[in-house]
Amino acid sequence: MATIAHCLFCFDVLSASLDRREHLSLKQVEDLWSRFQARLEEGGQRGPTDEEANDQGDGDDPDFEDGEEEDPLSESDHDLEDLSSDDDEEAPPAVAAQTPSALRLPTISRLQAPSPASASTSSIPSSVSDSSSRFGFEDSSSKTSSTTSIFSFGRRSKQPSPAPRREQYPLFVTWNTISARGHKSLRGCIGTFEAQELASGLENYALTAAFDDTRFSPIPSAELPTLANYITLLHTFTPCAHPLDWSLGTHGLRISFTYHGRRYGATYLPDVAVEQGWTKEETIVSLMRKAGWTGRSRDWSAVADLKAVRYEGKGEGCRWSKYRDWRDWVDSLVTEGVSKR
Repeated sequence: MATIAHCLFCFDVLSASLDRREHLSLKQVEDLWSRFQARLEEGGQRGPTDEEANDQGDGDDPDFEDGEEEDPLSESDHDLEDLSSDDDEEAPPAVAAQTPSALRLPTISRLQAPSPASASTSSIPSSVSDSSSRFGFEDSSSKTSSTTSIFSFGRRSKQPSPAPRREQYPLFVTWNTISARGHKSLRGCIGTFEAQELASGLENYALTAAFDDTRFSPIPSAELPTLANYITLLHTFTPCAHPLDWSLGTHGLRISFTYHGRRYGATYLPDVAVEQGWTKEETIVSLMRKAGWTGRSRDWSAVADLKAVRYEGKGEGCRWSKYRDWRDWVDSLVTEGVSKR
């Protein structure tokens, strides 16, 4: 399940990239966030109040990039690549404070217009387990870490720690802007169905969603105070017995179908249909139209070879204000440590 620490890590990755500095590692963020929470609890304080539950990546037209694809429901160890491109065949490498043009990741863009003229050879796994090794993906880890003195705080064990289990998840990262009146607008959303090692996956897609979502200009430093981040980790992919074999509010849905001799596909996350007030049929029709279908709504069930895969996703979000409060505290630890030398 996604956590606030995951969101703080993505904020730190983005902020560090814009400032051209090194970011903290995911493990550092998790440890420091735990200490920060303990400090607040000991002092009887509450953290900054915001509405993380509403900071999801669901703007007025929330969906992924859609387009034509080949054999999208076969069991495969490949990811769902950008459906408007067939250039990427490898898992994304870890990136460290790169410029937007340097990022080339297999992605799903949440709001991209369909590109039915271009093909993709990617496919969806029919099932995904959080701890499964069936994907056969290599473990990768972030190549960047902080060199600050915060490592010197806290007591280290004299016994070597066992190697941590590298969690892998399909995931996506969403950036929203929040106006002064609380209005939420999508600012970037990119994800993948390929299981990612968590630290490198969050790092890569935090930057890709911020800089390489082609629907938007890259996020500049000036917009950081308006940002909210939302992370969703996907799991439990199951082929549907029929296109309506899924539950509103519980399942995300990915469909595929044949239209004019070509294969098309599209996906919505678990919260989209409920937030839009759609029925199951309306959700299916919306997905098909986003993928490039132009038929009459009542004819959706007659489309050739219409198949669906349902999945679940656990998400978490936070705003810049929470990140800034936490980061200021972290910086104070570094300053305090330096002053005591």
